[in-house]
Amino acid sequence: MLLRLGLFFLLTSVASTLLAEDSVNQLTPEEKADGFELLFNGTDLTGWQHNGNWKVTDGMIERTGKGGDVVYDVKPVPDDFELRFQWKVAPGSNSGIYYRPGQYEYQILDNERHPNGKVADTTAASLYYCIAPSHDATKEPGEWNTGRIVCQGTIIQHWLNGEKVVDIDYTDPKLSQEVEKLKKRGATLDSRGAKLKLQDHGDPVWYRGLKLKTLDGTAKLDRSPLKTK
Repeated sequence: MLLRLGLFFLLTSVASTLLAEDSVNQLTPEEKADGFELLFNGTDLTGWQHNGNWKVTDGMIERTGKGGDVVYDVKPVPDDFELRFQWKVAPGSNSGIYYRPGQYEYQILDNERHPNGKVADTTAASLYYCIAPSHDATKEPGEWNTGRIVCQGTIIQHWLNGEKVVDIDYTDPKLSQEVEKLKKRGATLDSRGAKLKLQDHGDPVWYRGLKLKTLDGTAKLDRSPLKTK
């Protein structure tokens, strides 16, 4: 009897896990009502352009070899938007999400093992080479991280695992030095209309749960102070 109960709970747990993983690439009723759209269907790379070096494995977008970035080619990223996504890396891996023209990049990284993890403004969830995250909220390689990018007007926010780690207004004079670094990378700060791009940096990386919402430019954003650890 105990053995049967143990087997029942094990199978129930496995089924629940598989169901949860399947639902990652689906919109929840709340997300549908809130205006989100699904960018990745969990089955194939419909709408995405690449050179054959990306594939779908078990509901994940996976980099499998050299060939360049994978680009969501259906339409450009809206001027004001919220992007939700999940990512994980292998030990020592580096990647990134580009979302505006030039070098607007949400850094994807194993902070512990990659050299970029030694420099604050190139660590995971940074606005790469420009703004360091307030603290390291990453999980271990092989574990899924949850990310968000929120942009409205001149406000840029990066979130990692439910924690806001970047929150800037790039017109703030106090950020002039940091913003100048972004300009040197080629970013024109007021440019819009890039297509979403997942970076091939030569390392194993996986993405899933990519969901996008267009903001109307007047959304009330969480501008609470960043926490540090």
